[in-house]
Amino acid sequence: MSKANKRRSKSRKRGENPDSIPTDLIIEIFSRLRTKSIVRFRCVSKLWRSMLHCPYFTELFLTRSLARSRLLFGVEGFGEWLFYSLPQPQHPYEKSLVVTADFHTKFRVKINGEGMSYASGLIYFPNTLCNPITGQYAILPKLIRYRMVNSFLGFDPVDKQFKVLCEAYPFSHGSGHHKILTLGTEKLRWKRKNHFLSYINSFYVEDVCINGVLYYLAEKAVGSEFIVCFDVRSEKFKFIEAECISLFDKLINYKGKLGGIELICDVHGAIVEIGMWILEDMKIQIWSKYVYTLPPNNIVDHSCFSVAGVTATGEIVLTKDYTFTSKPFYVFYFNIERNTLRKVEIQGFEALDNRGKVLASLCRLCRGS
Repeated sequence: MSKANKRRSKSRKRGENPDSIPTDLIIEIFSRLRTKSIVRFRCVSKLWRSMLHCPYFTELFLTRSLARSRLLFGVEGFGEWLFYSLPQPQHPYEKSLVVTADFHTKFRVKINGEGMSYASGLIYFPNTLCNPITGQYAILPKLIRYRMVNSFLGFDPVDKQFKVLCEAYPFSHGSGHHKILTLGTEKLRWKRKNHFLSYINSFYVEDVCINGVLYYLAEKAVGSEFIVCFDVRSEKFKFIEAECISLFDKLINYKGKLGGIELICDVHGAIVEIGMWILEDMKIQIWSKYVYTLPPNNIVDHSCFSVAGVTATGEIVLTKDYTFTSKPFYVFYFNIERNTLRKVEIQGFEALDNRGKVLASLCRLCRGS
């Protein structure tokens, strides 16, 4: 028997196929699939499950997914939240499109005004962390406070670690303290974090996590707003003060930089201009200001629309706040370079006549674990 035949014979005895696809190529193929497919393939065999759970694949899948951001919708009604998402439209020059939203899962959870916070594919409700794509969730240790406070979810891309930040109360200097919960540890436990910030209130709907730093709006005094910065890895606080912050309707991630959006309306309440501020230099806190005039339209009403975020190509996404305001449900993409406003009709919400509030966020939904 030749040496080649002997090697083939030994390979067969070990259960190996000399003509099988290389593992590196299999991982490369898997990294280009959708999250739901990855979840199903983990059940095929122990080998595939081990392969799709390894840190290398998780990092590769996350990197591949950065360019595949989706628009996530959380629709509230009857004590539960339904989650949908849709990919970014692929036809930038079409002014009107029709897209069907993908339904993922639903959770029966009460928010009680505290809202929800998003970071790196996961969503945090008070005491609950969930993956809106896979439907997996975890109940977190309950934190007792004697008044309602806000909590935020942050992600550290260096150590690949999620942390929940719960605000202190009272907020006053020297007497308050925040609580931090680090996820992925053997025993989940809230720990106390003394802070040196003095503020009276925060706005739970205005948080964003960029490159491991969590940003949210707060008030030092009535009408005096600033931005709290929490470094997820070091757990250190900073703050940003500027006159323009009081104008912000939304904090955004603009191509890796912190930004703020202001919706400017006419006397009838229709959005006619969008103001955008970008923090160009964090150390000396230099902001650049841009104002864009929307093309004439009779649809975008400030009382019914909010900013969901900004796409990787720089389009500002506006979504309706409620499902029952009018039919059908629309999303608008405002291209600041071409000054065009694209209308996208979202199908799949037709059966939600009695539903209520919609929370939308431009997310990279790529976590399947």
